[in-house]
Amino acid sequence: MAITVVKRNGEREPYDANKINLAIEDASRGLDENITWVTQIASELELTLFDGITTQQLDEAVIQVALQNVKDDPQFDTVAARLLLKTIYKRVLGDYTSEEQLKELHREHFPATIQRGVDELLLDSRFPALFDLERLAAALEPSRDGLLKYIGVVTLNNRYSIKARNHEPLEVPQYFWMRIAMGLSLNEADPTTHAIEFYNKMSKLEYLAAGSTLVNAGTAYPQLSNCFVMEMHDDIEHIAKSVRDVMWLTKGTGGIGLSVTKLRAQGSPIRSNNTTSTGPIPFMHTIDSVLRAVSRGGKKFGALAFYMENWHLDFPEFLDLRQNSGDPYRRTRTANTAVWISDEFMKRVQNDDDWYLFDPLEVADLNELYGQEFSERFAHYAAEADAGRLRMFKKISARSQFKDILMSLQTTAHPWLTWKDTINNRALNNNTGTIHLSNLCTEICLPQDLENIAVCNLASINLSTHLKVDANGGLGFDWDLVEDSARSAVRQLDNLIDITESSVAEADHANKTNRAIGLGVMGFTDVVEKLGYSYESEEAYALMDEIMEHVSYAAIDESADLARERGSYDNFVGSRWSQGLVPFDSLELTEKDRGVPIPVDRTMRLDWDRLREKVKGGMRNATLMAIAPTASIGLVAGTTPGLDPQFAQIFSRSTSNGKFLEVNRNLVTDLQKLGLWEQVREQVLRSQGDIQVIAEIPDEIKKVYKTSFQLSAYAFIEVAARAQKWIDQAISRNMYLETRDVGEMMDIYYKAWEKGVKTTYYLHVKPRHQAEQSTVKVNKAEEITQGARRGFGAPATPATPAAEAPATAPSAAPRRGFGGLTS
Repeated sequence: MAITVVKRNGEREPYDANKINLAIEDASRGLDENITWVTQIASELELTLFDGITTQQLDEAVIQVALQNVKDDPQFDTVAARLLLKTIYKRVLGDYTSEEQLKELHREHFPATIQRGVDELLLDSRFPALFDLERLAAALEPSRDGLLKYIGVVTLNNRYSIKARNHEPLEVPQYFWMRIAMGLSLNEADPTTHAIEFYNKMSKLEYLAAGSTLVNAGTAYPQLSNCFVMEMHDDIEHIAKSVRDVMWLTKGTGGIGLSVTKLRAQGSPIRSNNTTSTGPIPFMHTIDSVLRAVSRGGKKFGALAFYMENWHLDFPEFLDLRQNSGDPYRRTRTANTAVWISDEFMKRVQNDDDWYLFDPLEVADLNELYGQEFSERFAHYAAEADAGRLRMFKKISARSQFKDILMSLQTTAHPWLTWKDTINNRALNNNTGTIHLSNLCTEICLPQDLENIAVCNLASINLSTHLKVDANGGLGFDWDLVEDSARSAVRQLDNLIDITESSVAEADHANKTNRAIGLGVMGFTDVVEKLGYSYESEEAYALMDEIMEHVSYAAIDESADLARERGSYDNFVGSRWSQGLVPFDSLELTEKDRGVPIPVDRTMRLDWDRLREKVKGGMRNATLMAIAPTASIGLVAGTTPGLDPQFAQIFSRSTSNGKFLEVNRNLVTDLQKLGLWEQVREQVLRSQGDIQVIAEIPDEIKKVYKTSFQLSAYAFIEVAARAQKWIDQAISRNMYLETRDVGEMMDIYYKAWEKGVKTTYYLHVKPRHQAEQSTVKVNKAEEITQGARRGFGAPATPATPAAEAPATAPSAAPRRGFGGLTS
């Protein structure tokens, strides 16, 4: 039967296999064995065709056929990305026949596209007057779209690119990058020049702005800030206002951290009407409903994390918020939870001492204290309770509560563990009040009060684009490029503060007076693999150390330069910056307050004494550094998120844009170099990406390509501790554990606190069962390969020399840590 294709105008034409073959061949240019690929994709495509297929369905069918073969070779992903890009170009720019013509179409259509966006009230009305649109158009480089993987193209197009009022696509990827750059250059004296500078960095994927900025920059509604940190006060008017503020911040796509520690406990007296309080839980449930009612950017539920200190009398109920069972009105289905932990608690856990739960109404000052002052006051209230002079309290075992926290974390992934005293003692912006909580993703450390909803603005350097081949053919970091990226990102973020609008006065006030930014990194595992290191090796730890020292030094130096150009942030005087301190110096301050050493490497490579003197003269920003999870922008950048390890070498990733098969290109490349990929490919698929069980793969490759649950948890802590030395805020540190032993978990999280890590984020525990692969032929007898189950304290495998075990892992000998004492 003859197959006809329905064109966009409704006309039919015969299916032209040659036209499709040419399109596939064009998408395969420069790749290995492209002629073979054309034949394979074209033959598989014919199985999906039917009479009356539309041109859009045909485009999608070709792309899907290419994607189905990604498991055989990741370069099929490149083919799919190029095919998708071509459909985007045609819809926005029209047909073209050459790369030169495509570039010319980009240049020719850009000014009119910007004007259309302004006319439809989608883009900032100042664009045509402030920018030289012809000069910007001439700077566009569509060849840079080749840096995007398929999932990056989809994410950028579906999640971040803007559509016209009639829902037609308005942006190709390079228009998107330029629009973001323009939106972050509006306050520059020469906005066109700076827009081109920012565009060149982002379009080369050297750094990316965070999600809220990518959604709204350059638009008529420039809510560009990423993180909002607020606390709810024990007053019905402020509770109501907090609900209103959450609604507005959620509408603007912001992620929110909200402390509820100040709210009096259930049963606490209310003098105004002689009744008793219902406690914080019902108000948290109300806000959880708000998050579902007001979606972020009209695309997804709101995102918020509740924080509570673990001395609150209602903390046991707080622990149950994410449980599936129980009273639905005392549960949160959307909001996350995190616990704000003091040094006093960690010491009482270590010593197996008692812990007290209080009503905040009776111990109101505890929430504002930290470090030794908190410990002394806590001991005073404990004595008052024992003497019967407090109306409401409960005495429990500190170790028992720590165990309850970790049991909840294991079963619900909540609450996340964050350390109040470490955060406050290591803060350089500690002159404006106590930091009461972190943000949605646990990387922000900013004080807040009734007049200030703390705000932070994020961007992340893509480490993988800063690896360069040197003159000798070796691979290493281009430190000059790292510095250039850090400086450009800091200036871009500082511009953002004067451009963004939040619709909440207290947030705008905090943003302008503190000018807090958080420059982070992503792609650490990507570069570790490319350099041939194991994630749990001293080489990887030292690399993390060196990377963050360079990024931190350049970011701080740039902020000091901006202070000379534009002035210091309002609260600079009295800060630790004004005393000539830098993040590294907070280690000693924290040790002194704790009375416990922080066992972390103290190597310094750069001239920090020079920078210490410089920052005394002024800083533009209260904070400079924070490592976000970068889950979404990592997809656009085509690299591993944040500091996370590889979850698996081959896995299906579910996002709001669909499901995508992820194959670790670095692994495939290394196996291809050894001539092993074709030989072991089916085994890799059969083992669901676990190469540790494949005998043909050399041990040195296996060490590099351990996945998240095969690595020591102490490696995650060591990487974070090395990075935290240089960071004035915190790190979204996801944890991955194979063990379900609560005693071992207590050891691991105690180690994180001991090493000065400020926060942890999600805990992922290895599933008890895994779904069987259905896309490969499996020999059941060969598939079942089981090794001895082990904890993270033991050596990685019998074949791993003891010298190569993680430097921070406990001894493999029997221990009497928390696990021994509580089992």
